[in-house]
Amino acid sequence: MTTSPTAARTTRAARRVPFGLVVLATGLPMFMATLDNLVMTNALPAIRLDLGASIEELQWFMNAYTLAFASFILMAAALGDRFGRRTVFAVGIALFTLSSAAAALASDPTQLIVARAFQGLGGAAIMPLSLSLLAGAVSPQRRPLAIGIWGGTAGLAVALGPLVGGAVVEGWNWNAIFWLNVPIGVVAIPIVLALLPNPFGERMRADVLGVVLAGLGVLGLVWGIVRGNDAGWDSAEVLTGLIGGGLLLVAFVLWQLRAPAPLLPLRLFRDRSFAVANVVGLGFSFGMFGAVFILIQFLQIVQGYSPLEAGVLTMPWTMAPMVVAPLAGVFAPRVGTRALIVAGLVLQASALTWIGLVMSTDVPYGELVGPFIMAGVGMGLVFAPSSTAVLANIAENDTAKASGTNATVREIGVALGIAVLTAVFTGAGGQLTPTGYVDAAVPAVLTGAAVVAATAVAALLLPAGRLRRIRPDAAPEEAVSSEPALELR
Repeated sequence: MTTSPTAARTTRAARRVPFGLVVLATGLPMFMATLDNLVMTNALPAIRLDLGASIEELQWFMNAYTLAFASFILMAAALGDRFGRRTVFAVGIALFTLSSAAAALASDPTQLIVARAFQGLGGAAIMPLSLSLLAGAVSPQRRPLAIGIWGGTAGLAVALGPLVGGAVVEGWNWNAIFWLNVPIGVVAIPIVLALLPNPFGERMRADVLGVVLAGLGVLGLVWGIVRGNDAGWDSAEVLTGLIGGGLLLVAFVLWQLRAPAPLLPLRLFRDRSFAVANVVGLGFSFGMFGAVFILIQFLQIVQGYSPLEAGVLTMPWTMAPMVVAPLAGVFAPRVGTRALIVAGLVLQASALTWIGLVMSTDVPYGELVGPFIMAGVGMGLVFAPSSTAVLANIAENDTAKASGTNATVREIGVALGIAVLTAVFTGAGGQLTPTGYVDAAVPAVLTGAAVVAATAVAALLLPAGRLRRIRPDAAPEEAVSSEPALELR
């Protein structure tokens, strides 16, 4: 039985809880999932030594998560619409918590890769539904502030990730970085169930074929890129992955055009803000996080810093989004998302170029502080405004699928960025040794800078106007309308 729009609005209004508690309930699980990414990145050198992992396996420690995340995230959003977004959100938290424990107990690379894949499935339910639940549980007037705080929480997780990971790895062992998630998950589940409403979207049949086509398509592309240097770019294995993955993605798009209940409603891309914001998400994640994968290991492998020292030294980069992202979320309605996003991408591209040009085995840390700060400020300027741009003209019933699409695109960008930039690194003769790292890392970092710069150009296509807020004196029925709360003009 489908709930009428009027009843749904009444239920949402009746169950609305205080602003701060909504932010806590949606932000804590998101913080856990976001923290895990850079905690893992900073621990890679220690994991490599303990498990005897190759650089290809290091990529899969990251990509097993991102590919599972990207493959399942839209299905998670659809399941949230059908069975209740809070319900699926809580299940995702539980799966993420259990698979974190499995990762902590892993004793060989294969076990860790499998556990990371299940973490990705849990994260797929956490990230988009967190934003969707937040957007639906606060008033339209306070939604930009809420999204800004959400972005700031993500920034805090990014900031603390390398520091926490370094401290835990150095003071205990790499396994403990996954044990950290267990108490957070145990606390988060009852908070979510107690505080958040359980809204439903359009209840339609799950698009299983769409999940399979999209998941295998992206997996094929990443597999081909990862294996390219070792197996040969003209080998049957690599060509099968690249060509087969591309064909599966084409089939996915064609299927979405005719599926009765599409996993990805392509009609959303008719909105220019949504479409360009997803291009930004792909390019930003590709260039920036692909470069981070290279740079984090540079500090430990080449310059000899401990995991904790590396975490402390990257704080000018990682702390900046925590401060900048909430401010960007607040100012986005006044200055528009385009100006903030373009500025952020230009800063990031400049920072990566700067790092690539000064990188050497003995570069003084002082020469890295400037670009680290630039990159961090740039990330903060992109985080919240891009989330706002994604949802700006989206009706409330579509927010879960819209945020799910954006999260999928960003995670695909992460996976492709790590795969491509590592392929550039290994293709240039890179080795995980102090003497064999820098010469190959430089072209990889500069490749990331070029992608981010191209993304900044694409971001100029975002709507230029400011965001329209619902008037404070708007009638109650207008304030809870299923129409978008923000509209670019």
